[in-house]
Amino acid sequence: MGQVKFLKCRECGGEYPPTAIHVCPECFGPLDVTYDYATIKLDRETLQSRSKSLWRYWELLPVQDWSKVVDIGGGFTILQKSVRLGKILGLKNLYFKNDSVNPTFSFKDRPASVAVSKALEFGFKAVGCASTGNLAAAVAAHAARADLPCYVFIPSTVEPNKVIQAEAYGAKIVKVDGTYDNANRLATQAAEKNNWAFVNINIRPYYVEGSKTLAFEVVEQLDWEVPDHAIVPLGSGALINAIRKGFGELEKIGLTSNGNVKLTGVQAEGCAPIVHAFKSHSDRVVPVEHPKTVAESLAIGEPGDGEYAVRTIRQSGGFAESATDAEILEAIRLLAETEGIFTEPAGGVTVAALKKLVENGFISPDEKVVCYITGNGLKTVQTFTAYKRSTSEKLELKAAEVA
Repeated sequence: MGQVKFLKCRECGGEYPPTAIHVCPECFGPLDVTYDYATIKLDRETLQSRSKSLWRYWELLPVQDWSKVVDIGGGFTILQKSVRLGKILGLKNLYFKNDSVNPTFSFKDRPASVAVSKALEFGFKAVGCASTGNLAAAVAAHAARADLPCYVFIPSTVEPNKVIQAEAYGAKIVKVDGTYDNANRLATQAAEKNNWAFVNINIRPYYVEGSKTLAFEVVEQLDWEVPDHAIVPLGSGALINAIRKGFGELEKIGLTSNGNVKLTGVQAEGCAPIVHAFKSHSDRVVPVEHPKTVAESLAIGEPGDGEYAVRTIRQSGGFAESATDAEILEAIRLLAETEGIFTEPAGGVTVAALKKLVENGFISPDEKVVCYITGNGLKTVQTFTAYKRSTSEKLELKAAEVA
C-alpha cells in the first residue's frame, strides 16, 4: 500500500512516525503525510487496468493494510467538458469536475473513505466528525460499511436532507446550537474524552489525503495534462491545499512534467474570511463570528487551514473571489440549465465566482479551466425551491403587467 515515510509539521518542519497524532508535539503546527516518493513506481498503463475509484492511486494514499480499506465506490467521477456555459462565458476549454455523483453525493466521500480506513487500521472502536452536512453523510456511510459506531456533531441549522441522510446510515446525530465552529469544539472534546477517531480532528493528516485524488483524476482525465487554472470552493481551506499537493505529487513521481496550476479559492460573501485575507494582502485570516449565507457547507467562520489556503493561492498565482447569495442561486440555475448539473450552493459559489473572474479579466479565453463541483443540489432543495418560488412570483408580476 501507500509508501508513507513520516508526518511532517508545516510550521517547524519536524518529522514524526505516522501514528495517530494530528499536531506537532513541539510547536502545535498541523502535520502532513509525506511519502517515500523515490520508491513509488506507478505508470499510466498500470492505472488503466485498475478499478475506477479513488483507491486506484493507493501508492499515494496513507493506508498500509489493504484489508482495512473501506471503499463504497467513491471517486473517479466525470470530468465534463462544457458545451454551453463555456460559450456563454467566452471560454474555449472549460471543464466541470462533478463530484455531486459520488455515493453520498459530495466530494466528502474521498476523505471519509481514507479516514475511516485509517481509523480501522489504528484500531479505533468508533468514528465521527464535525460537519456542516456533507461530511456527516460520508462518514456515516463508510462507518456503516466498516461496522463502526458513528457520531456526528452538526450545527442545528444544517439542511434537513443532509441530517436525514446521515441518520439513514445509522449515525448518532448531535445537534449544536450555534455555528460549525461551536460544533467542532464540542466534537474535539468528545474525541479526546472517548478516544474516538474524529476524521477531521484527531486523524486529520490522513483524512485530507483523500481529497487530493481530485487532482490525480483531473490530470488522468485530461490525458495527463495539467489544467491551467482550477476553481475550488473554500470552507476550512483544506481542499485547495490537498488539490495543490495532488498536482505536485504527480510531478514528483514522474506522471506529469509540470505540477503547477493556478489555484483560485472561492467563498460566499456571507462567510469569506480567506477571500478577505487574500484581497487585503494579509497573511492573517480574521474569523467570521456569525456566518450568514445560503452556502452552509462552506460556512466555516474560523477556517483551520485558512492561512495555508491564502498561501497556496498566492504561491500558485491564483486569485480569491466571493459571491453573494443572489449570485450563488442564479449560478445554480445557470449550471443546471446549460450543462445538466444540479449543484448545491457550494457549486453555485464556484460558478458565480468563475463568471466574475472572467468578466474582470482574471481568466483568459484560451486557458484550460477546471471548476470543482463538490455537492449535489438534491441535498439543498429547500434553498433552491425558495429561490425558484421568488423568481416565479416576479415573472407572474411581470406577466400581469403585460396583460
